[in-house]
Amino acid sequence: MSSGPVAPYQLPSRGWPAVRSDFPTLHQVVSGKPLVYLDNAATTHKPRAVIDTLTAYYERDNSNVHRGLHALSMRATDGYEAARLRASQFLNAAAAEEIVFTRGTTESINLVANSWGGANLKPGDVILLTEMEHHSNLVPWQLIAQRTGAKLRYVPIAGENAEYGLDLDAVDRLLTSEVKVFAFTHISNTLGVINPVADLCAKARRVGAISVVDAAQSSGHERIDVQAIGCDFLAFSGHKMAGPTGIGVLYGRRALLDAMPPWQGGGGMITQVDFFESKWKPSPERFEAGTPNVADAIGLHAAMDYLDKLGRPAIGAHDDTLARRAYDALSMLPGIRILGPRENRGALVSFAFRDVHAHDVVTFADQDGIALRGGHHCNQPLMKKLGLPSTTRASFYVYNTPEEIDVLVSSMRRILKFFGGS
Repeated sequence: MSSGPVAPYQLPSRGWPAVRSDFPTLHQVVSGKPLVYLDNAATTHKPRAVIDTLTAYYERDNSNVHRGLHALSMRATDGYEAARLRASQFLNAAAAEEIVFTRGTTESINLVANSWGGANLKPGDVILLTEMEHHSNLVPWQLIAQRTGAKLRYVPIAGENAEYGLDLDAVDRLLTSEVKVFAFTHISNTLGVINPVADLCAKARRVGAISVVDAAQSSGHERIDVQAIGCDFLAFSGHKMAGPTGIGVLYGRRALLDAMPPWQGGGGMITQVDFFESKWKPSPERFEAGTPNVADAIGLHAAMDYLDKLGRPAIGAHDDTLARRAYDALSMLPGIRILGPRENRGALVSFAFRDVHAHDVVTFADQDGIALRGGHHCNQPLMKKLGLPSTTRASFYVYNTPEEIDVLVSSMRRILKFFGGS
């Protein structure tokens, strides 16, 4: 398995057979209809290259890593550490040692909050978040604020006329010397808003705050260069970018990781243990206690290779085309409210019908073979701010087609007609 960059090729312009054929899960029937999978912001499907890599690992190399001297352990260790190097290249990190494997974005942010936050935050310090944060980048900070006496503040979203983007003027007002952490999402999983992460990180740096970027909704759709962004920490999940579930990445600047205490203790993260104290390995090992998720790290390697073979710029352009098509077509339906911008949005569209609950929309769409997501999308504070109990979300990925957008819109028309709409 190559750990270096892969030359991109142009995605097929019509029908996407070359890409869709790589994903076996797509080729099934739901409720008597061909599956139209539009729930990619929740999780993506896995290409055959990832599935075959996982199978090959379990059939040939399955073993524990780092401490074994036999052949299988050494092969597993080589594969696991090759995946770390590949992740550093995927993000353009300065070194493989800046990559910590976790279970996903949620665990990555909890690690930063508990380890860095627990060691550095004190009463009166400010943790600055935004009103559009997923619970994964909100609840961990609430918990550490309660433990340390730090305070939470929020950058508000602008109004509907500003397409619900961040109030950037408020960023400048709120980002004071009291702020020690500024944590924010790259792409909102409900609004589709793409935040100016490099500018936000630069603003945080100017006041001496660390920056934490939630890249769960961007990592599989576009190139991410942590050095160009200038972030201190960045997190993503493998399962949202064609990789396995249960594996994620925390990028952290080496100097920060090396100064942070462990979050969890156990085997693998120590250099010496006696009955009363222990000494830790350097990062990243000190943050990977116990047996790591070897197989899924190797599977993530295969997913990163697959995405770079397609070319992340080509993936992003494809997803943008689908999001615009969906926005424009859905906006013609009566009684609909679409959240977020028409232009420059992530690969998703969230909407609400005036007289139909999101759960009813999703249930009826399933009868047409369409997989959507309905609810608060782990954005309860944002939903309250917007005055909505829930929304329906359609989200897109490299294997979706323009024709599937047309199927979605036809289904929404059927639903409106059933509930008495025009």
